[in-house]
Amino acid sequence: MNPSPETVIELDGGLVLRAFRGEADLPEFSRVVDESVEHLRPWMPWVAEHGNGETARFLASRAEQWASGGAYSYAIVLDGAVVGSCGLHRHDDTPDGTVELGYWLHPAATGRGLATRAARALVEQAFRLPGVTAVEIVHDVANHASGAVPSRLGFTAHLRRPHEPTAPAETGEDQVWRLSR
Repeated sequence: MNPSPETVIELDGGLVLRAFRGEADLPEFSRVVDESVEHLRPWMPWVAEHGNGETARFLASRAEQWASGGAYSYAIVLDGAVVGSCGLHRHDDTPDGTVELGYWLHPAATGRGLATRAARALVEQAFRLPGVTAVEIVHDVANHASGAVPSRLGFTAHLRRPHEPTAPAETGEDQVWRLSR
């Protein structure tokens, strides 16, 4: 069994990160995604495929991903209501010892520091995992809201790299931020 991060992370102010609970999360999580589609569409390519079936498949795969150590996905919960998602992910193209951290919020939950607080908590969890020496946050250079989070947390702008745009507002250039242990 792989060591893994905590499944529930309680933060101040009613903010909780909790591992997804599969089908039990489907109604609320689907609603949050539905309400966030226009907000996410410019930056998140998966939104183009969004639907109840796709969301159900995503949620169903979370336990297996968690068990394998491939991804640790959390619901971001504020005062008992899901307001977004975040997670730690391992990718084939990510250097050894590095995990990628991602996040998104319902538009009504933005601008309140929730993504920054969630990311800070996940950085702490990442560095507790064996062999993890760095955390990266990757976003299109034009997505300034996503870029504000790593800069607040002391990440360094590590490199820029070209990528094939897959969402409408993407420029084709990623900013990779890195924080090393």
